Amino acid sequence: MRVRATRRASMAPMTRISRRLAAISESATLAVDARAKALRAAGEDVIGFGAGEPDFPTPPHVVEAAVAACRDERSHKYSPAAGLPELRRAVAEKTARDSGVECAPEQVLVTNGGKQAVYNACQALLDEGDEVLLPAPYWTTYPEVIRLAGGVPVALPTDEEAGFRVTVEQLDATCTPRTKALLFVSPGNPSGAVYPPAEVEAIGRWALDRGLWVLTDEIYEHLTYGDHRFSSMPGLVPGLADSCVILNGVAKTYAMTGWRVGWMVGPTDVVKAAANLQSHSTSNVANVSQRAALAALEGDRSAVAEMRAAFERRGRTMHELLSGIPGVRCLEPQGAFYCFPSFAGVLGRPVGGRTPETSLDLCALVLDEAKVAMVPGEAFGAPGYARLSFALAEDQLVEGLSRLAKLLA
Repeated sequence: MRVRATRRASMAPMTRISRRLAAISESATLAVDARAKALRAAGEDVIGFGAGEPDFPTPPHVVEAAVAACRDERSHKYSPAAGLPELRRAVAEKTARDSGVECAPEQVLVTNGGKQAVYNACQALLDEGDEVLLPAPYWTTYPEVIRLAGGVPVALPTDEEAGFRVTVEQLDATCTPRTKALLFVSPGNPSGAVYPPAEVEAIGRWALDRGLWVLTDEIYEHLTYGDHRFSSMPGLVPGLADSCVILNGVAKTYAMTGWRVGWMVGPTDVVKAAANLQSHSTSNVANVSQRAALAALEGDRSAVAEMRAAFERRGRTMHELLSGIPGVRCLEPQGAFYCFPSFAGVLGRPVGGRTPETSLDLCALVLDEAKVAMVPGEAFGAPGYARLSFALAEDQLVEGLSRLAKLLA
C-alpha cells in the first residue's frame, strides 16, 4: 500500500473532465439562442437574431413521409450505420444534380446532422498536429471539431472590404509543411458571402497542386440571392475527386434542422473509415428522419423556392436597416440567411450608460438594454462584428433592428 501511495503522489493529478473536452467551448450560437429563450420564458420580450435555422415548418410531404415511416415496422429496428441504401443513392443523385459531382452510393455516409459530418470527416483525415486552413469568419463549430481530431485550425482573416473571401495568395502564404487540408464554405456562415465560380476554381486548383485535402461545406447551396450562384469546388475541379469531402444535409434547404440528417460524400476509403467510427459512436441516424430526408430529396421543391424568396427579401431589409445605423458597416448578404455587420464605429463610445470595448461587450449590452439577441464576432474569429440571422418573421426583424438603432443612436 505504501508503494502505491508513493507512486500515485508522484503522478500528475487526475482531472475530473478530460483535457480534450475541457478545451472545447460551448457553441456560441446555441448559447445565445438558449439565453434568449430563457429570457422569453421569464416574461421578457426578446427578439432573437441568434439562431441559424429557418423559421418555416418542414414541407408537409416530408412530414407525411415521416408519419408513414413511424407506422412501418422496418423503421423500428436498427438499419445500416452508413445510412439507408435508398437514401445514400438519393444523396449520390442529388450531388450529381446540384454539385456536378458523380459519385456512387458507397461514397455517401448519412450522419446525425451536418455537424457529425464535419466531425467524422476530421476524425477520418486528421492526425495530431495536422494543420487545417480555416478562412475567417468561420462557423463556430469548425475549429473545435478540428481540435478534437488532434488538428490545428489556422485562421485566415478576411473582412467586408475583401467581401469576406480568402485569396489564393493568402492561402499560399499561410500554407506550411504541416498543412493537410482546407476547410472551405460558400455561401458562408456567418458572412453571407458567395465566392464567384472563377475564385472557387482557382482555390480548388491551388489545393490540388499543393496536394491538400479539401473539406467543402455546401449546406447553404440553395440559398443564394441576386446574381450570386453556388459553385461546387469538386464540380469545377474534377481532379479533386480523390482528395475532397463534401459536407451537406437537409437542415437549411428544407427547414429540417431538428430532424438531424446530414451526410458526407468522398473517396470510398475515407467514407468507410468514417462509417466505422459512426458504427461505434451513434450507429444509424433515426430511420424516421432518414425516410423524411429521402422524401425531401426526391419530392417537390417548390417550398424551397418560396423560402429562398422570403430570405432574399428579408436580407435586403436587414441590410438596409443596419446600414442606416451610424457607425455600422454591413455587406449585403449574398447567400445563407445572415448579415455580419461591423460595429467598429460603435465600440469605445458610450451606449446606454456603458462603453462596450468589444463586440462581446456590445452583444451583452444590447441583450440587456434592448432585449435583442445577436452573436458576437469573437465566436466566429472576427472581433468587432456580430452575426444577425434574418430567419425570423419580418415584423420581428424590423422591430428588433428598430430597438438596436434606437439604442445605438
